[in-house]
Amino acid sequence: MNAHVRIGDNRIFSLKQAVLLYQENSRTFATLHEVKYLPDKVPYLCAGQSVTTGFLETLASGLGASMAAEVLPEHVLARAPELIAWWSRAQPRLMFFGEGNAETKKLNGKMYPHPALVFLIHGRELFVRALAEDRRPTADTRLKNAPYWNTDPHGRVCLGSMRVPGEVSANSLAGWEGAYFASEFTHPSGAVRLTTHPSGFAGLWSSLAGRKRFPAGFLADSKQTLRDFLQHARE
Repeated sequence: MNAHVRIGDNRIFSLKQAVLLYQENSRTFATLHEVKYLPDKVPYLCAGQSVTTGFLETLASGLGASMAAEVLPEHVLARAPELIAWWSRAQPRLMFFGEGNAETKKLNGKMYPHPALVFLIHGRELFVRALAEDRRPTADTRLKNAPYWNTDPHGRVCLGSMRVPGEVSANSLAGWEGAYFASEFTHPSGAVRLTTHPSGFAGLWSSLAGRKRFPAGFLADSKQTLRDFLQHARE
């Protein structure tokens, strides 16, 4: 049995071992099993042995080896094998809204001022938060809820049919950010306060057409620091 995985070029990986996880409530342990092959028969697992710290270190090293070294630009805030976070300055952007809401339909395709933002990708999931100030955040900077539909209380974005890049790297971040704003904002996602504007989401964006700066006073508190945001996205 061969597993075919594309990592830069075509290579054929053969199944050699399997790790089985056992769990009871909060307790977990793992066993390592060799895979045996017989002619014209389905591969089977041999008796297991306890997983050692040395094996986990070797496994982690091997998995990390597929991540190429990158020179990180200044706007990148954090990088790990499964995660990357960056910030984007306050700036005008086009916005698109779905056809299903009469209030926002008339706002479609116009230019609006936007706050500084923090984006995060974990795996293939995209998250976004807003910043009250247009400067690079620190670990203890308090974040605001991004004032956009399609974003849940945790900052997770409903990707829907969004055409995101095929890779997650420092070079692809502009593509992810561009895909986010090229998509339509269609619906609220969960019980999240997107703005403190007295007329809500539609009232906020109606008031911003033609303005030059996003009023940070209309951003709702996410009750997270940047450090919290990074940690919770990995949970």
